[in-house]
Amino acid sequence: MEALFSVDALRWFTEAVFQQMGYAADEAASAADVLLKADLRGIDSHGLARLPGYVRLWEAGRIRVNAHPRVVYETPSTALVDGDQGLGLLVAPYAMRIAIAKARQAGTGWVAVRRSNHFGIAGYHAMLALQEDMIGIALTNASPLVAPALSLERMLGTNPIAVAIPAGEEPPVVIDMATAAAANGKLEILQRKGGKAPLGWIQDAAGQPTDDPFALQKGGALLPLGSRPETGSHKGYCLAALVDILSGVLPGAGFGPWVPPFVHFLPLPQDAPPGAEGIGHFFGAMRVDAFRPAEAFKTHMDSWIRRFRGATPVDTAEPVKIPGDPERAMEAERRQRGIPLHQSVVKALKDLSARMGVPFPAPVLQ
Repeated sequence: MEALFSVDALRWFTEAVFQQMGYAADEAASAADVLLKADLRGIDSHGLARLPGYVRLWEAGRIRVNAHPRVVYETPSTALVDGDQGLGLLVAPYAMRIAIAKARQAGTGWVAVRRSNHFGIAGYHAMLALQEDMIGIALTNASPLVAPALSLERMLGTNPIAVAIPAGEEPPVVIDMATAAAANGKLEILQRKGGKAPLGWIQDAAGQPTDDPFALQKGGALLPLGSRPETGSHKGYCLAALVDILSGVLPGAGFGPWVPPFVHFLPLPQDAPPGAEGIGHFFGAMRVDAFRPAEAFKTHMDSWIRRFRGATPVDTAEPVKIPGDPERAMEAERRQRGIPLHQSVVKALKDLSARMGVPFPAPVLQ
């Protein structure tokens, strides 16, 4: 069962929890904005359902409230940011804004980040560039839950890729995707609802396809995009590897099996290569007018969007969409109706409410 909650009420609650952790009001508001954007866009696995996890990481000393992210090396168009073990929801926008500032001056800006934590949905950070008529890119590595193609061992994260591209009269194209067949959060949603996983999302401990959403806890692994060798799992593996190298190896963050787990109760990797610390991210911003006049580009983007939306559909009841359409429609609906939270998420948030001394809001509709 799900209940609907007011966006404003959930925002107040989330900001209050972050302030109880010790964050200033503006920091709490920024962190809450990232989480709420996930729920608004229908990416429920990365929204308020993640809030208790961030609190537990803070309680375990894995997130520093008084962190001071800083640039430790830079050129006119690049920078390396040390996240100082801060909250990824804050470290990531800080780094993305540096990439945007560099793009203003140099045409493009690229920022790699080390010693950070889970940063929410990648699309949020990529979309920051849209405010400047720029193309935004956001990548991050994550806890190793994905088996490389033909492997039993969990070596990679779901390692998302997000790209936001401005248009003119049409809304922007926003690509925000995991490089695994499905993100772990999708399994958590199925676990809460008692559902089965589609075949191709996950393998069991013996490497065989399974529909058991609890297979990870039983020694299984998520599968790369493409699922199996015969359907192109090597392609998903390559994309995940690219994200891991740019987000982990390039900045000196944890990489591969040495990326810190999101859950607080699993120990940090003990055999990581020297200097490979924390979760890593990679951001890019490209000024459109560094290539050609922005208005000409956006006019062509409008044509691209309209032509793809006008492609002949397989089913006339289901028109062809462009990347970002479903999330945009979901956000419009949820801003009006409210955000649905599953009863298990509500229970976890009420438990958090009691621990943090922050009242949990009443639903607007059961």
